[in-house]
Amino acid sequence: MNKSTENNRETPVGEPGEKVSAARFFFRPVLFVSAGLALLSLLLRIIAARFAAFADFFTDRIASVFRMLLAKLTSPLPFSLGETLVLLSPFLLVAFLVVAWEKLSRRGGFLRMVSALLSASFFLYAFFVFTFACGYRTSSIDRRLGMEKREVSAEELYATAEKLVEEVNRLSPDLVYADTGFSVMPYSLDEMSEKLCDAYASLHLRYPFLQSFRTRVKPVAFSVAMSYMHTTGIYFPLTGEANLNIDFPDYSLPYTAAHELSHQRGVSREDEANFIGFLVCMESSDPYIRYSGALGVLEYVLNALYGADSSLYREAYLSLSPEALGELRAYAAFFEQYRESTAAAVNEAINDSYLKYQGTEGTKSYGMVVDLAVAYFGAQETAK
Repeated sequence: MNKSTENNRETPVGEPGEKVSAARFFFRPVLFVSAGLALLSLLLRIIAARFAAFADFFTDRIASVFRMLLAKLTSPLPFSLGETLVLLSPFLLVAFLVVAWEKLSRRGGFLRMVSALLSASFFLYAFFVFTFACGYRTSSIDRRLGMEKREVSAEELYATAEKLVEEVNRLSPDLVYADTGFSVMPYSLDEMSEKLCDAYASLHLRYPFLQSFRTRVKPVAFSVAMSYMHTTGIYFPLTGEANLNIDFPDYSLPYTAAHELSHQRGVSREDEANFIGFLVCMESSDPYIRYSGALGVLEYVLNALYGADSSLYREAYLSLSPEALGELRAYAAFFEQYRESTAAAVNEAINDSYLKYQGTEGTKSYGMVVDLAVAYFGAQETAK
């Protein structure tokens, strides 16, 4: 081999003396594949945003497979993998910076690190789209359930509150209440998860878009920290786990768990997840789960009624059984320690921005479950 040939041979990327061209950088296999997946994901989101029927199909037929597989993979773990990754993130960041510093000392190291960061970002974005993101663009849940959601009057709010109060009062005398005023859930979280999965299986027969598979809710180890953020539960799309704040009172757990499990089954919008959680609780034959769902939605309805007509609110509130009134008063006292929280304000701002970016009305959408509840009970009255 002559000298001219020796000087012009290709030097493997990363070896001393290399010169990495821009074209060669952008066509590195991993970066090229990840960029392709990200572009495909972006195209899917654009199509889903324009055509709800496509979003329905993709969420129900394609993304559902990825969500179920991910949930099945992480469900056997006795801890929340999502929470673990969040807790380890500072250490992972430090490890990344150490490796990055070492790589940057080599020629071509900067481009390698940029390539790795871009590839990881592209893969994460594609993963999010292929599992969860298109769910924000599906047909509205009232249409999928055959209902009609609309603006409601104070009288309709009161009528809905009456129905929920009736259900709570029917169930509360048979429950066990502690001296604190809180009711006591009569089984473990795993047993609760099984009962909720039974209810999802039953509801799936009427509404096939709600997936039916067995999984469980994960208790969060740092639940008190979640309480300071005013967060009762969270779904991690990247691990497929429905996570539960177990610092909150028992009566809130089944309804919150049903809400997070609905995210796991592709219901992305918060108001719709609230309502599906309620439907699942009402589908259950278990009295405590039904009580949790009815009281959970009643709180939303009472808040809306208070803003619409305070006298009707007072009438509905005071018609609750003594046990249920004691539960709500105990919760008010419990939550007082977390009410004024900087962490909650920051979390609210971040969550609001995220939800608005996904095309919803932000954190305001949580309370829109009220319109769905009114439509639900209105449809029941019409069917009689």
